[in-house]
Amino acid sequence: MTRLRKRGEDIRNYILKNIEKHPRDIALQTSKKFKISRQAVNKHIQLLAKQNVIAVRGATKSRHYSLAPIQKFEFQYSLDGTLQEDIVWRSDIAPLLTEFPDNVVEIWNYCFTEMLNNAIDHSSGKIAAVQVNKTALTSEIHIYDDGEGIFKKIQRELGLLDESHAILELSKGKLTTDPKKHTGEGIFFSSRMVDDYTILSGKTFFSHQHIDEKDWILERKKFKSGTSVFMKLQNNTSRTVKKTFNKYTSKEDFGFNKTVIPVRLAQYGNELLVSRSQAKRLLARVDRFKTVILDFEGVDAVGQAFADEIFRVFTLKYKEVELIHLNANKSVEQMILHAYMNK
Repeated sequence: MTRLRKRGEDIRNYILKNIEKHPRDIALQTSKKFKISRQAVNKHIQLLAKQNVIAVRGATKSRHYSLAPIQKFEFQYSLDGTLQEDIVWRSDIAPLLTEFPDNVVEIWNYCFTEMLNNAIDHSSGKIAAVQVNKTALTSEIHIYDDGEGIFKKIQRELGLLDESHAILELSKGKLTTDPKKHTGEGIFFSSRMVDDYTILSGKTFFSHQHIDEKDWILERKKFKSGTSVFMKLQNNTSRTVKKTFNKYTSKEDFGFNKTVIPVRLAQYGNELLVSRSQAKRLLARVDRFKTVILDFEGVDAVGQAFADEIFRVFTLKYKEVELIHLNANKSVEQMILHAYMNK
């Protein structure tokens, strides 16, 4: 079923990307590209028309197709203690997405309600603004609150170094400032369900992109109050909520037991990763997981003490944690092997 859904996604994306070049013969071009019948192509065209992402004009022989115009919807809510994210979803957001496949609606349901709930429970703001943008290929949901700012609050309440340190902790998952009400999984899983996930808060910009599964931290000169969350998803993706959860959870108890940590998030500017303190910062709370994958992409070199703290000291202390590393260059790999040799 998954393969069929992925092939359908590829066909529909091809139609959308090429419809402007072939407004009258897109069915023929798609048929040749995928070696399927015109009738099969027409089923995909009909689905896209039903989703209101393409416009159909003219009778059979003179029929031509084009991309539908962008649709924008805006809402504003008071964070007065009475707002409930499931009611907002059901009354305002879900009706805008009814033409999408069930798996896409399910992803948006999870991501939207998790992010709006964060604004309700954590922001201490007065208002939340929501914008929904729909195009022929993708949809976007933006959520803004005028509260303290997510990174600043995490830094303050958990006693972290700065907002970049807060992002490093967020990237691991299982991070919350209110453990009685939240598991700390919402941002981690939401960022991996959509194609593009971005948080702007204070002077800090955090982004996760599905295409390369990378996390990025950028800083901007101008401070902006509150928190803005931007999410973007293809309208015909084959991704599902279940598939995303399965990637990071245990088959035995469905617990959130696996995480991927981009090691470069522990760097500040051009500094080198050489000290045990840096390693301890990177490893904070990872003993809560059964499998920890350290992604060394973008890290040119590490020091002996940094590698030793991770691959000898930590692994001896937490033998139940499976520590995996990937994308290490030759220099980093040598330091890792040196640490293992000293166990």
